[in-house]
Amino acid sequence: MEMNLLNNLILIVYLVSSILFIFGIKMLSAVKTARKGNLLSAIGMFLAIIVTLLNKEIISYELILSGIIIGTFIGILMAIKVPMTGMPQMVGVLNGFGGIASTFVAISEFYKLQHHSELGNTVVLITIALSIIIGTITFSGSFIAFGKLQGIVTGKVVKYKFQHQINLILLLALIILSILFVNNPTRNELITIVTLLSLILGILLTLPIGGADMPVAISLLNSYSGLAASATGFVINNYMLIIAGSLVGASGIILTNIMCKAMNRSLLNVAMGGLDNAGSTTSTTTTQNITIKSVDSDEAAMIFDAAQKVIIVPGYGMAVSQAQMAVRDLFLTLEKKGIDVKFAIHPVAGRMPGHMNVLLAEANIPYEKLYAMEDINDEFSNTDVVFVVGANDVVNPAARNNPQSPIYGMPILNVDYAKTVIVNKRSMNPGYAGIDNELFGYPNTLMYFGDAKEAITKLNNAIKEL
Repeated sequence: MEMNLLNNLILIVYLVSSILFIFGIKMLSAVKTARKGNLLSAIGMFLAIIVTLLNKEIISYELILSGIIIGTFIGILMAIKVPMTGMPQMVGVLNGFGGIASTFVAISEFYKLQHHSELGNTVVLITIALSIIIGTITFSGSFIAFGKLQGIVTGKVVKYKFQHQINLILLLALIILSILFVNNPTRNELITIVTLLSLILGILLTLPIGGADMPVAISLLNSYSGLAASATGFVINNYMLIIAGSLVGASGIILTNIMCKAMNRSLLNVAMGGLDNAGSTTSTTTTQNITIKSVDSDEAAMIFDAAQKVIIVPGYGMAVSQAQMAVRDLFLTLEKKGIDVKFAIHPVAGRMPGHMNVLLAEANIPYEKLYAMEDINDEFSNTDVVFVVGANDVVNPAARNNPQSPIYGMPILNVDYAKTVIVNKRSMNPGYAGIDNELFGYPNTLMYFGDAKEAITKLNNAIKEL
C-alpha cells in the first residue's frame, strides 16, 4: 500500500514538472516572459530530481548526492565565470554533456539487464541502441561545434573526398550493427563498436558545417540531446525523461526550422556542409571596387542629433566588445533628446538563437523596444538613422541583389533603405560568411571604425555635449 502511494506521488510530481516545462518553453518564446519561463522550467527540473530520489531502486545515495553537489558547484561556477560572448560555446558543451549522459545511462542499463538475464525485451534493446547512437553523436558533434565557436577548430567548411559516402556508410553500419545487437544482446563488443562509430559520425557530420551556420547547428544538436534523453526514458521506463526529452527534441527541431527559414536554407543543405566559403576570406566582391566614407564621433553625433527616428541593429561585434551597456547608455541619451529609438533583431544575429535578445535584456533595454526582423523591416525606409553595431552578413544587400552571392536569398534587415546608415566595426574584415558587405560602399552608408564599447561611449559623450 505504501509503495503504491509512493509511486502515485512520483507520477503526480512528474506530471506537475511536465506542465511547468511546457509553460516554461512557451514563455521562452517571448523576450518579456523568458526569465519567468526559465525559472518555471528550473523549478520543474528541481521537483523532478527531488522526487526521483524517492525511487525504491536507488542503491547509493552517497554517489548521487556527490554528483548533485559537484554538478551544482560546476554549474554555479560556469554561470558566474562564462561571459555572454561565450554563451553559444556553453550551450554547445551542455548539449554534449546531455548527450553523453544519455549514452552512459543506456549502457549502464544494458549491463544491469545483462547481469539479471533480462535482455529478452526487443523494444528495450532497440531504445538502448538508439539512445547510445543519438547521445554519442550529440556528444562528439557538440564538442566540434564548441571548438568551432571557440576558435580551437577551424570555422571554415571542411570538405574532403567522398565525405557524404563515408557518412552514409557509417550510418548503414550503425543500423546493421544495431540489428545484430538486438538479435544478439550478449555480444558486448557490438555496443562498443556502435559507440565508437557514433562518436566518429558525430565529428564527421559537424566538421563540414561552416561558422555561418553555427546557430542552426547548435539548435539541431539541442534537439538531438532531447531525443537522446527521450530514448533513455524508454530504456529505464521513466515518464519524466520521455516527456522532457520529447519537449526539448520537438522545440529544438522547430527552432532549427525557424533558423533555416531565416537564412533561406534547407536543413539538409546545412547538414551537408552549408555555405561553400563560410568562414573563409574569399569574397564575391572586393573592397577595392567600392568607395568607403568614414566619420568620427563628433560627426556621427551631429547626424544622430538631427534625427527623429533611429533603429539600432546589434550583431556579434557588440557581444565581442561587451558593448551592450554602452548601447543602453546611447539609447537613453537619444530618448532624452526626444528621438524615437528601436532595436532590430535578426534571427541569426550572433552565434546562437536569441543571442542579441539576451545581451540587450542583460543591459535592461525595455522588451517592447526589441523588434523581430519581420516586424520592423518595413520601417527602415522611414528611418533617419540606422546604427549597425558589429553586424555584417544579416545587413548585406548582396543577399537581396546579387544572385552570385553565397548568401543570396537569405532574408536580411533592410537597413540600406534608411536615409543614413552608420556602421560601427573594428575594420573592413568580412563577416562570418566570409564575403564583403556591399552595404559599406552605398552612398548613404558611413563607417564608424573602432571597438564597439569604446566607440559608442565616445559617440554618446559627443551627443551629450551638443
